[in-house]
Amino acid sequence: MNTFKNFLAAAGLAGVALALSAASAAAQGPTCEDGPISLGSVSTVTGVVDFSDAPKAAAAVFEQLNARGGINGCEVEYELADDRGDPQVASQAARDLIDNKGVVALVGGASLLDCAVNAGTYARSGVLNVSGLGVDAACFNAPSIAPVNVGPFMLSTAMLYYASEVLENEKLCAFFMIIGGTQEAYTQAVENWETITGKELHLMDLTLPAQGDLTPYLIRARDAGCEALLTNQVEPGIVQWVNTADAQGITGINWLFLAPGYADAVSSALADTDQPIYVGTEWEPYTESSEANSDWIDVMNEAQLPRTAFSQGGYLAAQVIIDVISSIDGPVTREAVTTALQGMDPIAYPIAGSPYVFGVADAHNPMRATKVMTLDSGAWEVLLTEWLVLPEVN
Repeated sequence: MNTFKNFLAAAGLAGVALALSAASAAAQGPTCEDGPISLGSVSTVTGVVDFSDAPKAAAAVFEQLNARGGINGCEVEYELADDRGDPQVASQAARDLIDNKGVVALVGGASLLDCAVNAGTYARSGVLNVSGLGVDAACFNAPSIAPVNVGPFMLSTAMLYYASEVLENEKLCAFFMIIGGTQEAYTQAVENWETITGKELHLMDLTLPAQGDLTPYLIRARDAGCEALLTNQVEPGIVQWVNTADAQGITGINWLFLAPGYADAVSSALADTDQPIYVGTEWEPYTESSEANSDWIDVMNEAQLPRTAFSQGGYLAAQVIIDVISSIDGPVTREAVTTALQGMDPIAYPIAGSPYVFGVADAHNPMRATKVMTLDSGAWEVLLTEWLVLPEVN
């Protein structure tokens, strides 16, 4: 009798094991019985700026992925919505992607105002946004958005850190142009540097104009004895800033700029200057044909797209969402993708100096690394072969 009971018990356990094994095999990897996986982005394409390099790069990644069979056989359907730099259009575009297109996540977008306009909509709808390029402060201060770029505020902290810890400058100054609600974010960036280093900023000016004569500001920096000065000017302002320094005969100050300064237009316009210029990147320098850039370069070449820093952001965001969706066992739904993003482990990518993670938080700014470029006779050169990784704020 005992032998028969043991036989039944063993058979029962074997049956349970087979059932579990079958269930596990059935749910191995992501599935898509309802059709392609729907993804999208709200980006500024027409209007005052064109950020389309980012979502176009994401679209190229997905197109090439589909040609290889998709994610576990699931193809990706990706839609780019142009917000035209208009808040009302941005709101309508987000609602269309969520309610009508049924996107499971937003990915690869780059917009002047998507974050500020739609962060609340994404949170209420349970849709997360792996942004290709966070532009304004709202992109880094919402539970529903986690950009793959360092962003202007974290990069401000990093460039001040480079000046104080690598260049060993003591009198650091910062002149910021405040647009919208960015004053708090830039002020916090300086405070973070002070917390990390235990040092104090020598001078901060929050009145830098978007247009106009910069001479009074450079004179103030010179007279204050600034050894290094950080400004958040973009391309035209950077050229004007350096040209004004040359015209005033100002020397002995290291000029620190953010990622928009790393551009061919800037290097060409400032080919004749001897001013010491330092610019932080958000990813592996896009002008370098390095091993870290090799896959991104292959994707861009196959799609016949230009190799720009913005396209690096779209490419990286697409890689992130592919890896996250690949980790799902079972149907790829909005809820499943949200759960996977919030529960993901950090993932390292060669093109970035920090591992990316979404997670659960009120604000997201996971990328904390830069490579610093300098200008030499009109050509960009990489100063740091290794990433400068910003320490965490204690």
